[in-house]
Amino acid sequence: MAHCSSSLLPAPCATLNGTMQRPAFFFSPFGLVLAAAICSHALVAQGLVRGSGHAEDRAAAAYARAVKQGPVALRAFLDPFPKGADLHVHLSGAVYAETFIHDAAEDGVCVDAAALKFAPPPCTGGLIPAAQLSGNLSSADQALYDKLIDAFSMRSFEPTLGWSGHDQFFATFARFDGLSASHIGEWVDEVAGRAAAQNQQYLELMQTPPFSHARQTAARIGWSPQLAAADLRAFAQLRQQLLDSGLRDEVAAGRAQVQQAEAQRRLLERCGAPRAASACRVEVRYIYQLLRANAPEDVFAQALLGFETVSASRAANDDLWVGINLVQPEDGYVSMRDYTLQMKIIGYLHSIYPDVPISLHAGELVMGLVPPEGLRFHIRQAVELAHAQRIGHGVDVADEDDAPGLLKEMAARHIMVEINLSSNEGILGVNGARHPFPVYRADKVPVALSTDDEGVSRIDLTHEFVRAAIDYNLSYSDLKRLARTSLEHSFLPGKSLWLRPDDFQAAAQPCRSDTPGAQKPSPACAAYLGGSEKAAAQWELERRFSAFDSLF
Repeated sequence: MAHCSSSLLPAPCATLNGTMQRPAFFFSPFGLVLAAAICSHALVAQGLVRGSGHAEDRAAAAYARAVKQGPVALRAFLDPFPKGADLHVHLSGAVYAETFIHDAAEDGVCVDAAALKFAPPPCTGGLIPAAQLSGNLSSADQALYDKLIDAFSMRSFEPTLGWSGHDQFFATFARFDGLSASHIGEWVDEVAGRAAAQNQQYLELMQTPPFSHARQTAARIGWSPQLAAADLRAFAQLRQQLLDSGLRDEVAAGRAQVQQAEAQRRLLERCGAPRAASACRVEVRYIYQLLRANAPEDVFAQALLGFETVSASRAANDDLWVGINLVQPEDGYVSMRDYTLQMKIIGYLHSIYPDVPISLHAGELVMGLVPPEGLRFHIRQAVELAHAQRIGHGVDVADEDDAPGLLKEMAARHIMVEINLSSNEGILGVNGARHPFPVYRADKVPVALSTDDEGVSRIDLTHEFVRAAIDYNLSYSDLKRLARTSLEHSFLPGKSLWLRPDDFQAAAQPCRSDTPGAQKPSPACAAYLGGSEKAAAQWELERRFSAFDSLF
């Protein structure tokens, strides 16, 4: 293990360089792992260490020891491990319930103690002011506070007859709905702060901006048999009607929402000031959520608005909106009924806006949740009809028609799967050997770990890395590959650092002679990194890997 030498480091790091008397705890195997974890946060943040030829081997050996010691030691090791990106995050589901209760008190929102959800004021007729659940709580208020947290999340959840994990998970969102949009920047700050604490550097947050005008216009125009048949000429006509009716008027509102959120969270984090929060170093981009459980004309209009918003963001070179995704339960009646139609809508819009990146929830299903016929085509159609570049969940891949052929196609086309282990267990009851994670890896389909709804699941990304490491016997190099894959398939603009897709052995030509992550890249490489946000982020990940490895 490398010694920490900066006098600015926390006390546990100082004990490692011999400047202080080391407590006996630090001589224990777990103590060394924990001390490295604490020290790593400080050194990685300050960029004080660089790797040596054998540093990665020593880090891999330390990782193997942590695995043998169990989940607690492994968590201590992996908490500061550089994780790259979390690409599958619903902003509303990523915020912890405690934050929502605090915000409800600020907003003057009420609590329906019977239904365990928020309600608009006035707080009469049995409704309780959320402000009553702040400050010094009575025992009754504490009990209600605890029940709200359980109702807003999977904490303490146990399935009962007629109420499954699936039901509980998706029911949470309506319960904490109704808070002011003025809190969005605060929520982004919370998620970014949590990411920074775990040595993540990039987030893509799914968010649904306003689209009421588009929805009203679509309802007025209506739906026709030609549209139901996915006639491309009918699609083109509907698109033009929506544009002529002022659909683009809502583009500015969608862009303004995330611009304001970013400004608010950077103000909270004191970015640019001497004591800026570590969350300032987390880059955040946004995925435009489309609601799949709506009527087809609504889905078309919102999808068009989403493509227009992302396209406008890219054209303006602010790149806060970087892609689109379809959300809401995939097993819902409308979602199942209109699935193929929705894939064709996305595919049509892709032909008009080919530069807008697409990630789609597909295959978040299991046998019994829907009829077997419903498991046979969702991932394939997302890939082949809708041109998805990433698949969210992909749990039912083994039930797809010609699953081996689909896996081969996804590997050849580098279609990445966003793996959400905890939410897949909570919603679908799928874990361990029943999860397709090892199948994707064996068939060389790119995969990366993500949290989905960490606030609802009461987890973080480190939890998912620990879980994957234990359940699937992952090596240290496997974990690095997961982190590298996350940034390789991010929707950050620019070319990849790597010469070939998902091959992390050789850098692109301008950086071929450089050591990825070096403090001073060559002039040609520096120019390449300066012209690509993605390559620059990948370079930073390699720097963080080198810093982390050098601790051992």
